Amino acid sequence: MIYTEKVMDHFQNPRNVGVIKDADGIGEVGNPVCGDMMTFYIKVKDSRLTDVKFQTFGCGAAIAVSSMVSEMAMGKTLEEAMDITNDKVAEMLGGLPKNKLHCSNLGADALHKAIEDYQEKQKPGGKEAAPAAAKSAEELEGEAACCCPYCEGPLEGMEAVCACHHCEIELEECPECGKYTNKAEDTCVSCGAKLHK
Repeated sequence: MIYTEKVMDHFQNPRNVGVIKDADGIGEVGNPVCGDMMTFYIKVKDSRLTDVKFQTFGCGAAIAVSSMVSEMAMGKTLEEAMDITNDKVAEMLGGLPKNKLHCSNLGADALHKAIEDYQEKQKPGGKEAAPAAAKSAEELEGEAACCCPYCEGPLEGMEAVCACHHCEIELEECPECGKYTNKAEDTCVSCGAKLHK
């Protein structure tokens, strides 16, 4: 797996890491398949992002994406920040390996959720800052089973061995955890179990 110099720079020297204790908006997203979790915190003044911080638990690509999203959003109006897309993030990083493109989705989504959280609080009788309801283990398991672990494309109606229609990786069901993984790999991407003995 080859990362660009820009990805490596943002991974090794991430910008804007941290928590804003009195954040105006908080957005959290996660991917139950790969385990990546991103939380974005924003401060807003005159409809402009005056501070953006993040905390990310995940792979190097997830950290690099979070760092890049925070840089892209800093100082932007809310409208401009909502225009930050997954494709723009990947492009600014000089590209991401196919099986890491889902990380760019998470970064932009977490920022958008933080902005939406702020906007919701601005409405008359808007919500107080409260963490999003955690999904049950069963819900997370269901989500993981029905999407490709590499591109997050839906996998409804797929057989035990098949190819994802989106990223075209040949998948098979892990005999240990029951989740889909790359047939060409020796270990399951989700649980690490040996696949071919």
